[in-house]
Amino acid sequence: MAGGVTRNDRRRPAEVQGLESDRALLGRASTAERVAEILRDRITEGWFPPGTRLSEESIGGALGVSRNTLREAFRLLTHERLLEHRLNRGVFVRVVTVEDLDDIFRVRMIVECAAVRGLGQGPYDTGAAEAVEAIDAAVRAGEEAAAHRAWADLSTANLRFHQAVVALAGSPRTDELMRGVLAELRLVFHVMDDPRRFYAPYLVRNRQIADALLAGDAAEAERLLLAYLEDSRGQLSGAYAQRIKEA
Repeated sequence: MAGGVTRNDRRRPAEVQGLESDRALLGRASTAERVAEILRDRITEGWFPPGTRLSEESIGGALGVSRNTLREAFRLLTHERLLEHRLNRGVFVRVVTVEDLDDIFRVRMIVECAAVRGLGQGPYDTGAAEAVEAIDAAVRAGEEAAAHRAWADLSTANLRFHQAVVALAGSPRTDELMRGVLAELRLVFHVMDDPRRFYAPYLVRNRQIADALLAGDAAEAERLLLAYLEDSRGQLSGAYAQRIKEA
């Protein structure tokens, strides 16, 4: 993706200028973790697309942090598989492999389906009922975005839908795991750059899953979710493999 890196290099000034607005978020606690959080958000939002080289000087200057702090933030994001260090070349936003993508879906099937299965049959307790309401709210946000042809908003709503599904487990550790998995998945979608194609067809299926949960039928919701993830993996994996081959 040498050509892609060249295009990304030309975009860097605007990206760094955007980071300057985040500088105020650091306040007096300009820790590596906070810097990593800012960069994580920027990466998953597509400000730094896959293949982009991250300049220590430009980013450190925009955020007003030391080189050591920034390098520690890079190290944290490398551990999360969002960045990679290339010997004698610097730090780059990762380009996810097809094998990575298949593994991401394996994790999703395990975690998301288990979260739904753990509900059992309704009626649910207060905590579970609130989590189901969050799933329904994410679907409604997606439906509104689709109605307005706001495809980027649809992708965000879909992300929140899956985060809400995992939240059914009531486990902070599982929530953290899923945030990392979905952040890595966003790198794939930034390469595909066609949210309507990969999100709109699944909106109806999101609604079916939400309705099953609202009706207290977790078993049906799990069945629908597993089929959903299998179909999504098949569609995305094939298209992504072709896109990477072309690049």
